[in-house]
Amino acid sequence: MIIISHRANLNGRDPANENYPDMIEEVLGQGFDVEVDVWFHENRFFLGHDNPEYPVDMNLLKHPRVWVHAKNKEVVPWLKKERGVHWFWHENDKMTLTSNGYIWCFSGHEIDGGIMVDNGQGVPNGINIVGVCTDDPLSWKKLID
Repeated sequence: MIIISHRANLNGRDPANENYPDMIEEVLGQGFDVEVDVWFHENRFFLGHDNPEYPVDMNLLKHPRVWVHAKNKEVVPWLKKERGVHWFWHENDKMTLTSNGYIWCFSGHEIDGGIMVDNGQGVPNGINIVGVCTDDPLSWKKLID
């Protein structure tokens, strides 16, 4: 199962460090995938959930274990043309397809083969997810080890 750290959280929400480049590197160093929020603003790429906060280099966005969540429409054309960036867009959709063909499922709408967004609901019975995006990847690792 793929364990994706939501915004580089490791052991629960940590808003002060979410999408912070050093935390992303730390989480990748521990072997987890990472979901990051990316904006295009003033001709640059930025990380940040509610607004552009941290300038980011395209090399980080091309890391094979980084899942890029496009946060504004201006970033989409750039992500689409860049080879090697695994990205997706969603807001209130029940599910969306990532650029690498994964089905990203909104909480409560999980399907077989999908990526579940963990909001404390646990894995639904009878559904075989391929991965989970969570604020607590360390606990999920213990569950599947």
